[in-house]
Amino acid sequence: MSRHILIVEDEPTLRDVFRRVLESSGYRISEAGTGAEARAAVLADMPDLVMLDLGLPDVSGLDIAREIRNDPATAHIPVIALTGRAGVGDRQACLDAGCQAYFAKPPSTKELLRRLPRLMSGQGL
Repeated sequence: MSRHILIVEDEPTLRDVFRRVLESSGYRISEAGTGAEARAAVLADMPDLVMLDLGLPDVSGLDIAREIRNDPATAHIPVIALTGRAGVGDRQACLDAGCQAYFAKPPSTKELLRRLPRLMSGQGL
């Protein structure tokens, strides 16, 4: 059975690119475009990893990351933060919210695919 990744990204084109790249690498993908959709999908699908855009239209991605981390039912799910901001403070905020990794958008496909297996096994940065 292939590993399952939930892509939470409000930009449909970028979400589609992530889905195509990850599916072609053998991952099973589900998608969400808002924080509300992400909350429901995490609980319904229990993905192996969440790729989380921080700039969602309805809620901060950091809030979603904290919710995942603080719920005993989902705390084991690794979260990768995706953001257009790449400052030192932004990276630390992601880590403080419980994200295992931080990628500035657009991430290097090669780097993302290289790091996914480690991140899914619970190893962070």
